[in-house]
Amino acid sequence: MRKGLEANPSSVTLWKTAIELEDAEDARVLLGVAVEKVPHSVEMWLALARLETYENARKVLNRARRALPAERAVWIAAAKLEEAHGQESGIVDKIVDKAVRSLDKHDAVVSRAQWLKEAEAAESAGASLTAAAVVRHTVGLGVDPEDRFRTWSDDAAGARERGKVATARAILAVALSAFPTKRALWTQAVELEKSDGTRQSLDEVLAAASERLPRTEIFWLVRAKERWISGDIEGAREVLGQAFEANPDSEPVWLAAAKLEWETGEAERARVLLRRARDKAPTARVYMKSALLERENGNFDDALDLVEEGIMNYPDFAKLHMMGGQICSEDLEKSKYSLDRARKFYQRGLTSCPKNAVLWTLASQLEERAPSYDRNGGGGVTKARSLLELARLKNPCTPELWVEAVRLERRAGNDKLASALMARALQECPSSGLLLAENIATAPRPEQKSRSADAIKRCPDDPRVISAVANLFASDRKYEKARKWFERAVALDPDLGDSWARYYAFEMEVESLAGGKNKDEAKKDVVQKRCISSEPKHGELWCAVAKAMANRRKSTGDKLDLV
Repeated sequence: MRKGLEANPSSVTLWKTAIELEDAEDARVLLGVAVEKVPHSVEMWLALARLETYENARKVLNRARRALPAERAVWIAAAKLEEAHGQESGIVDKIVDKAVRSLDKHDAVVSRAQWLKEAEAAESAGASLTAAAVVRHTVGLGVDPEDRFRTWSDDAAGARERGKVATARAILAVALSAFPTKRALWTQAVELEKSDGTRQSLDEVLAAASERLPRTEIFWLVRAKERWISGDIEGAREVLGQAFEANPDSEPVWLAAAKLEWETGEAERARVLLRRARDKAPTARVYMKSALLERENGNFDDALDLVEEGIMNYPDFAKLHMMGGQICSEDLEKSKYSLDRARKFYQRGLTSCPKNAVLWTLASQLEERAPSYDRNGGGGVTKARSLLELARLKNPCTPELWVEAVRLERRAGNDKLASALMARALQECPSSGLLLAENIATAPRPEQKSRSADAIKRCPDDPRVISAVANLFASDRKYEKARKWFERAVALDPDLGDSWARYYAFEMEVESLAGGKNKDEAKKDVVQKRCISSEPKHGELWCAVAKAMANRRKSTGDKLDLV
């Protein structure tokens, strides 16, 4: 080998082979000779630097830069060396800056995409400061001014998808310095810190976003919520106080401040805040939350007064009419007086909001239960049926009204009439996932498969249909198939609590059939954690439980158990 090197001292291949045959110390000596003989070999310089002490490695890389001023790998190795030995970011930044200028001076063509790859490679090697410095000095190369916002946003999203958080963070920092008032960029930065950063880094980004965009309430609210979740109640109050100064007439800020006090047991403080909100930023939702606070605290008369005041100011806000009717029918003592008051709330609501299907449904259900309030007060199934017929006449092609009509007949024991109504409903609303799922669930066992196939053809991406099919597989003990369909349902709409509840119930059943604790218990827990993370807000079954007064303060996990 030595004879070969004597004959061919400029052969990189021979030098590599010779070095591989030596131990670390002899390899270092041999590399020292090799870089003299083949100074154009980047690999030799970098290998020698890796074997040297910090001071000697700096000298080696300085020599390498003089020998190869247009080789970016040498410059980046020098930056990574300084970072690895605890040097501040300024020194690393200075080296990368020199690198870019040196390569430009020597006409070395390095594209922006290549530089970003170098940044991601540096991050993978644990050199996040180097990665950030590379991004700062190269991410704008060759980008037209009018394309910067879109290009940088896409670059950051791509880096995040590849798991390169530091690179994505650095790209967003550059973008935000150029576009400090772009809400979309701040939102992207917040999402990055929320999923991949620390609590402190998230708070810092939210603080900067709030400072740059003080009239954008969402950043104030998210920052306050994060502090509240971490147990810093005073910190959350401080953030909301700053939000008030920037947004004195903002409904979301007032309601967030009231909710903070409400949820932490400070009902009187919440009451004062809501009173001030009604004076300074009155909206229908402020009145609704004010009434809800009084209802939760058992002050039903005060709650009804607030509902009445809210309806006077906002007669077309359906939820106020609903709440008034529910307080009278559910919270007050059952009597002809409470029945009549509830009817009046619903009647006024239907006059002002004739297109609201939920109001029609509540009014119908009240009439169905009317005999339990007053035997001579009229109502019953006949009155409920006529109300729903009127509702469908005024609101054609409304699946919710058809489903309620079908369920009313089933509750009354009129199964044939219910089946006839379902057939009419599917003719009028052939692609309603709600109706198709109900049709599967209520079908006789032999017909469920054919109805499922028909429903999937009509609504292949409706989570309610997918959940109904999953339930069918579960009842046939085809657990793996059922699990796949439940997974599909929660993926289609993570905000639909009913899908999560059915999936969770399925995993609980599988666990109980297996005789207690086993590997499927972990699956049940995973479903619960994913549901908590998704924080579902919608769903027929979910809302019925989650919005019940007794469950309002319960966590998402507790509500999942109850559903």
